[in-house]
Amino acid sequence: MIKEVLVVEGKSDVAAVNRAVEVDCLITGGFSGLNKKTLANIEAAYKKRGIIILTDPDRAGENIRAFLTKRFPDAKHAYIPRDEATANDDIGVEQASPESIRKALQKVHTTAANFREEFTVQEMMESGLSGSSESSRLRDKVGAVLGIGYGNVKTFVKRLNTYGITRSEFEKAVSSCH
Repeated sequence: MIKEVLVVEGKSDVAAVNRAVEVDCLITGGFSGLNKKTLANIEAAYKKRGIIILTDPDRAGENIRAFLTKRFPDAKHAYIPRDEATANDDIGVEQASPESIRKALQKVHTTAANFREEFTVQEMMESGLSGSSESSRLRDKVGAVLGIGYGNVKTFVKRLNTYGITRSEFEKAVSSCH
């Protein structure tokens, strides 16, 4: 069983996660569900056991993740790649296979103790992750390999620097995706 409490968006997410791993979950109920009671429950879990944020790989999920990260800066993060969380014209944790959920939880990231600015937007252009028609697709693939999810260039650079991705890990991931 995973020690931390997983924070997901809905009941269907909990069902999908429970098919993959044994873990306690808290439900946000979407962004509108982040009321005082829900936030108090998340805070209690955060202080007692720690939390892992696993939101849908869409704009709403990223907004929830950003909101929770500001409130709970030492939260851990897991990301399911968009292509592994899409089925029946829907995207979300509940669409992911048990294997995809397990893979995401094996690549959990924490915020680096000291944010560093090792990676830059310019470097993303030089690596093909920005500035071309294939950049978005390539960022998605590299993000999946590194377990940091998809993001626009600015978000992607921030995650590389925040999660302590090493130069070697980055170069290996980019190389494997070209």
